[in-house]
Amino acid sequence: MTIIKNPLCIRVLHVVILFLFTTNVIIAQTKAEKINEVMRLYNEYGQFNGSILVAEKGKVIYKKGFGLANMEWNIPNQPNTKHRLGSITKQFTAMLIIQLVEQGKLALDVPITKYLSDYPKMTGDQITIHHLLTHTAGIPNYTSFSNFYNQHSRNHFEPEEFVRVFADSTLHFTPGEKFEYSNSGYFLLGYIIEKVSGKSYEQMLQDNIFTPLKMNDTGYDHHKTIIQNRASGYEKYGISYNNAAYLDMSLPYAAGSMYSTAEDLYLWDRALYTNQLVSEKYKDLIFTPHIKAGKRNYGYGWSVGYELTGIAKDSVNMIEHGGGINGFNTNIARIPQDQHLIVLLNNTGRTSLQNMRDVIINILYDAPYEKPKKSLASSYFEVVTKEGIKNGTTYFKKYKSSDEYILHEAEMNTIGYIFLKENKIEEAIKTFEINVEAFPDSGNVYDSLGEAYMINGDKELAIKNYNKSLEIDSKNENAVKMLVKLKKF
Repeated sequence: MTIIKNPLCIRVLHVVILFLFTTNVIIAQTKAEKINEVMRLYNEYGQFNGSILVAEKGKVIYKKGFGLANMEWNIPNQPNTKHRLGSITKQFTAMLIIQLVEQGKLALDVPITKYLSDYPKMTGDQITIHHLLTHTAGIPNYTSFSNFYNQHSRNHFEPEEFVRVFADSTLHFTPGEKFEYSNSGYFLLGYIIEKVSGKSYEQMLQDNIFTPLKMNDTGYDHHKTIIQNRASGYEKYGISYNNAAYLDMSLPYAAGSMYSTAEDLYLWDRALYTNQLVSEKYKDLIFTPHIKAGKRNYGYGWSVGYELTGIAKDSVNMIEHGGGINGFNTNIARIPQDQHLIVLLNNTGRTSLQNMRDVIINILYDAPYEKPKKSLASSYFEVVTKEGIKNGTTYFKKYKSSDEYILHEAEMNTIGYIFLKENKIEEAIKTFEINVEAFPDSGNVYDSLGEAYMINGDKELAIKNYNKSLEIDSKNENAVKMLVKLKKF
């Protein structure tokens, strides 16, 4: 039998084979290009300065650094730049706790006084480790104490010493009753880890997570330690930046003192698909939605719930957590059903990483997504600074509904306080008034406006706005304190 070789058929076959082998790469590259374009714009608009890594189906398709890790020396961010993680630390604390539970050294449902004999029994006998892990203990959040930053934040504390700062506080509610985010609970978990293990919290992290996973660029941050490739933290000040305020890292402790890289957090993500650190049975406890937390649920150190993609009928189960600490904010998001991962580490303070994360999720699922928008607050600040409050207000009104801009409450609030600090009271009041109009359901905006009126000597309007703040947020301790002060005079 004679085989007839057709050169055209062979060429077509080669093209088909080449297409089949490269299709996945082309798709990944296309998504990577889209991600790169949106992140470039976020950076250009002053909304992202840091490191990013995105994995699709377990494989890294994009990693890059944007902006500067150190502005004084013009050192760029890279995927291996070390950033403070803030509350992403909590998921590592939760893992250590569950490891100890699996080893039989801890129980989730017994009072914490079993492990902390020096903790006040009146409250400690009501609180379990489960309550601490799920933010349902009712312990007041120490970073929300009015005196925290002035009296404590720059001082070094041993864990046992700092626990006394909040241990005698009255519980906000009966433990287990509801969710209320509290760094105090995770601080206590770190202290319990030390008591039960006989090792420092830092050493437990190293021995039980970092070393086994070869997370060589991850650790417990110490200000005095020389850490290669560590980013400096900055806070936006209008349209420029300042060095972030000093914070002694003994205070975030098990609630927020870790540093890591985007690349190391990818190793962490991959390990969570295995039983290397803890068995499946106990790992499931970490990701179980134990308590309703706003629009989502909370597991152990992770927020758990469904995230919409594209159109409303589409959603994916996302496990994520954010972090914020002086000069840094962070987000890690995992979608286990498809083994997708998004890591965003930013070293210029508060920015809306959730918006960026959601855009990237939509890109991963080939869903429609919004292009980045310019900051209306930053543009408003620039106009006010150069042309005065009247022109700034006109500019704001002109562009507040424009698709070209986006307004963030926190950013506008910060600008109001910049004006207060510079003794530009009229500009501050007008800025806070704009924020109240834009975000009428936020207790914080009324609190800020009340403060500006109080500084301006307008007692009646100050009281009115503090009362409105309390009406929206009954837990606003600052408003209560200011109202007492105002009514004395």
